[in-house]
Amino acid sequence: MYMKQQKEKNMIFGIRAVIEAIDAGKEIDKIFLRREMGGDLARELFDKLKDAQVAIQRVPLEKLNRLTMKNHQGVVAYISSVEYQRIEDIIPTLYEQGKTPFVVMLDGVTDVRNFGAIARTCECAGVDALIVPVRGAAAANADAIKTSAGALHVIPVCREQSLHNCVSYLQKCGIRVVAASEKAQHSYTEANYKDPVAIIMGSEDVGVAPDILRICDDMVSIPILGQIESLNVSVAAGVIIYEAVKQRMN
Repeated sequence: MYMKQQKEKNMIFGIRAVIEAIDAGKEIDKIFLRREMGGDLARELFDKLKDAQVAIQRVPLEKLNRLTMKNHQGVVAYISSVEYQRIEDIIPTLYEQGKTPFVVMLDGVTDVRNFGAIARTCECAGVDALIVPVRGAAAANADAIKTSAGALHVIPVCREQSLHNCVSYLQKCGIRVVAASEKAQHSYTEANYKDPVAIIMGSEDVGVAPDILRICDDMVSIPILGQIESLNVSVAAGVIIYEAVKQRMN
């Protein structure tokens, strides 16, 4: 019952209400739009969404009616519980403060509990920022925040339209990008995490996207000695993140 109330609390519906939320600078996690929407007001909403970093999903009317039976006008949006930041603002600030940047990027991690658990690990490990994509990422909702033990309200979370472009930006900033992948030729303990570094974790089913793997500076894997093929992504992230912590403390 509590989670249902939280979801309703973070929900806004109706074309004008969503337009006003965007104009007010509200952080929106995702928007569900009825297929084949039309009209002047709908076009105004579409114009607003062109420049907004928001995940948009076209759905049948039945889906929207399951979300709410109120007058949604074909639009239901969820306000994020987290205020997203820009990685372009964070990295220069870290260098100005004399710090060695340490960031984590999630590619295709859609389970909110895994997202929350990774955020909690990142905060405990002193990670400077957590990067996620606009599309294909878990929502920063009540479930994620609860699992993170509040870490999502503490650690900077950056939402990017293109992780590929973000990787390129990090590299231009002198940050070594290390991806976790079963295709890696060497163990996670052999990589260098002492210098500025970004660790990329992918989804459990497909891993880090091939176009991102191709431009990474290094790929690492965690030895699997049992019969199960892989670790849970939040566990794998914790293993690699704390290897970085160990190296940085020495």
